[in-house]
Amino acid sequence: MQETFDLDSNPHTRLNILTGEWILVSPHRTKRPWQGKVEEVSADNRPEYDEKCYLCPGNSRADGDQNPDYKASFVFKNDFGALLEETPLASFNEADLLVANNQKGICKVISFTPKHNLTLPEMTLPEITAVVELWQKEFNSLAENEWIKYIQIFENKGDIMGCSNPHPHGQIWAQSDIPLEIAKESERQKAYYAVHKESLLSAYLKLELKKQERILFRK
Repeated sequence: MQETFDLDSNPHTRLNILTGEWILVSPHRTKRPWQGKVEEVSADNRPEYDEKCYLCPGNSRADGDQNPDYKASFVFKNDFGALLEETPLASFNEADLLVANNQKGICKVISFTPKHNLTLPEMTLPEITAVVELWQKEFNSLAENEWIKYIQIFENKGDIMGCSNPHPHGQIWAQSDIPLEIAKESERQKAYYAVHKESLLSAYLKLELKKQERILFRK
């Protein structure tokens, strides 16, 4: 019988410091036989321009709009956005069991480059700088809307992550409510600062740098 507890081999619950939730961790299960699906890396032989791609310069998108012959980063309102700016104000409640509220928002797509066969880290430094500057411009522009409470800039990359187009691009979601996970993380960070007078994430980074157990890269 094992007498001492080992984090690397014994089941335990671990605190998510950003949400306050306890998560089950079962490290011993990494030793089980694996016969599940293994993804193969597909050959990347995309052309610089694809006439069927709705993000390439000059091509038509799904809604019929035509992309300009852009030479750098290009942004437009998502033709199939998860959030819509015209969503009517509404609230539903049936016996406190079926409850829903409207959610209003603006979704945009950013094509990082006109070249269909690149990815963001393969672009030149000036090209990446232009993308970052466009992120900043769009963020500031969206933030001028008083009803927008949260803006997220992100990229889904690869088929397995649900990316619908291999052309290098990202998205911007701006919405009228703060998402639940973000709200929980904000409260946890405020609570930590109230006690320790230090940013939770800064303190966590210091600890990781000291332990040198999970640092993959440091410049």
